[in-house]
Amino acid sequence: MSLPEIVSREQWRAAREELLAKEKAATRARDALNAERRRLPMVEVDQEYVFEGGDGKATLPDLFEGRSQLVVHHFMFAPEWDAGCRCCSAFLDQIGHLAHLKARGTTFAAVSRAPYTKILPFKARMGWAVPWYSSNGTDFNRDFGVTLERDGEWVERPAVSCFLRDGERVFHTYSTYDRGLDGLGSTTSLLDLTALGRQEEGEQPEGRATALGAPAGGVRMRYHDEYEE
Repeated sequence: MSLPEIVSREQWRAAREELLAKEKAATRARDALNAERRRLPMVEVDQEYVFEGGDGKATLPDLFEGRSQLVVHHFMFAPEWDAGCRCCSAFLDQIGHLAHLKARGTTFAAVSRAPYTKILPFKARMGWAVPWYSSNGTDFNRDFGVTLERDGEWVERPAVSCFLRDGERVFHTYSTYDRGLDGLGSTTSLLDLTALGRQEEGEQPEGRATALGAPAGGVRMRYHDEYEE
């Protein structure tokens, strides 16, 4: 086994300072990339999809639960499978308390092709409380590039898609697939994928979040039981 080199505390500090400069550069580059992502154009979703969830049938606008944004985890769970994907399950295990997203006008939900009668017992087994819907019988997965036809067979791939609602109109703003999910799961990492971002002061482009109802200056971080809907 090859372990890190053993050095003095002074040598470690010097090496750490050198790495810190690179980490700060990477953070600045990430901030610039997030701003560029928020400037992406968006596409109106005019296809009507009908999902099945805990409260019965639901349309794509229903999945927003009245909020401005929706982050969908395309959870790999094919209709013929008896359980969901292990990697997707590990990803969903990492999702934090949804109150922090909700306070910023953002709803999180999982969507799979499996019928809801298979999703429900698996969700109970995993102990998840996140909203989870079945897209079985719709073109939702295919339309957003997460169920693909290869060599005559349908294959799944993990993804996250972001949607924005303006009144009754719904827009697709972003999707990322496969390795693009690495490092996601925290509230800030998911908000960074959205068109409205973290809704913090100084975030570019300016004024976007407040235009859709977010408070000026953003939402102060609170204990998850202190937020008001």
